[in-house]
Amino acid sequence: MQFMNDDFLLLSKPARRLYHEHAAQMPIFDFHCHLNPKDVADDKRYRSITELWLGGDHYKWRAMRSNGVPEKFITGDASDWEKFERWADTIQHAMRNPLYHWTHLELKRIFGINDVLSPVTAKKIYDACNTAISGKDFSARSLMIKCNVKAVCTTDDPIDTLEHHRKAAADKFSVKVLPTFRPDKAMAVENPQLFNEWTDKLAAVTNTNIHDYQTFIDAIKKRHTYFHECGCRVSDHGIERVPFLPVNDDEMISIFAKARTGVHITHDEIEKFKTGMMRAFGHMNHDLGWVMQLHMGAMRNNNTMMFKQLGPDTGFDSIGDAAVAQPLSRFLDSLASAHTLPKTILYNLNSKDNKVLGSMLGNFQDGTVPGKIQFGAAWWFLDTKKGMEEQIDVLSELGLLSRFVGMLTDSRSFLSYPRHEYFRRILCNVVGTEVENGELPDDMEFLGRMIENISFNNAKEYFGIAL
Repeated sequence: MQFMNDDFLLLSKPARRLYHEHAAQMPIFDFHCHLNPKDVADDKRYRSITELWLGGDHYKWRAMRSNGVPEKFITGDASDWEKFERWADTIQHAMRNPLYHWTHLELKRIFGINDVLSPVTAKKIYDACNTAISGKDFSARSLMIKCNVKAVCTTDDPIDTLEHHRKAAADKFSVKVLPTFRPDKAMAVENPQLFNEWTDKLAAVTNTNIHDYQTFIDAIKKRHTYFHECGCRVSDHGIERVPFLPVNDDEMISIFAKARTGVHITHDEIEKFKTGMMRAFGHMNHDLGWVMQLHMGAMRNNNTMMFKQLGPDTGFDSIGDAAVAQPLSRFLDSLASAHTLPKTILYNLNSKDNKVLGSMLGNFQDGTVPGKIQFGAAWWFLDTKKGMEEQIDVLSELGLLSRFVGMLTDSRSFLSYPRHEYFRRILCNVVGTEVENGELPDDMEFLGRMIENISFNNAKEYFGIAL
């Protein structure tokens, strides 16, 4: 069988029908990514496939390091061709890693290249990609249009100006580029220097004299409102686990004062402050009708030497194994009990927590919104073929697959949109195979509509964004 032909991953006739007649035609709503909004505002053009493909992509960097590639050819000062050449050598060793499929889907869909990337084909592919990139259809905006993207939600600090989002909107760019409120630094009292530097910047951007906890919260609410005015409808929180220790207002006031004055803060006080802040964010999101995304399970910056050399998000994070069930339940319950639980998407990074999250959903659905509490798409180290299949299976077994809001890229690259195709093919194969086996009815009208909804319509409805 030909490598990655038109029926790639589609192992039954019903799967092929569901994909080709339904999933393939759907546009993309990429509601969680790490694109640089400045690149969209400036409609950035790229000097080479290396800058566009390898720049900032720590998935590829990890693979190259595993292949014995020196850092000079990854994040160092080697030439674009030298870096690409090392990537071409690495990818031939990455079979069964999702990078192998993603790489070749991107070459096929975006560049029209069907050759397998290897040291033998590297120069030919490098030259062909660079020739394409030099044309008019390979700027940042053009790539989004080329991939049928309707909207993206970037990941933004509350103190960001959002000037680039506003420019894209003012230009009437056909793709909506919306911010996401990511306030992790607002509760980082375990790092007093970082917390205080961030709080000082918050004071400056809001023109607020932050002298106590209440003025701190008031300033954050100002930014929350400003983000809303700029089209934001979602917050995102990157946490190893959801914090939860009961805390009252007086304790929050005291802990904030300690953090600002350099007084030692205990482990329990850190946990309490994070709990109070997460609850505050939940209340804010509920009041404005936002979605709250909880990304749980990453153990970050494991390699101290490389963190000092390169900083965060450079490929030295891994899966954590913290206990998530009890604190997550208590956190969601605290919001539900106060009638302020927003629509919430739960993402886990450790597959041991799949059924924990899959079963947790049903505790807090309240009949107001279909799938109000979501089990998010397989994320980061789990967005493999098997990881996606497992997430689909758990959601199907413990919840309602048909209400799923679907896939996202979680990427910094404008070439990553074929990941949506990869997910859709896997989804169609799971459903189609069960039709073939007689486990699901051969109702292509209903199933086709379900596939279309998971691919795009459910997310559009859930986030309440006109597209």
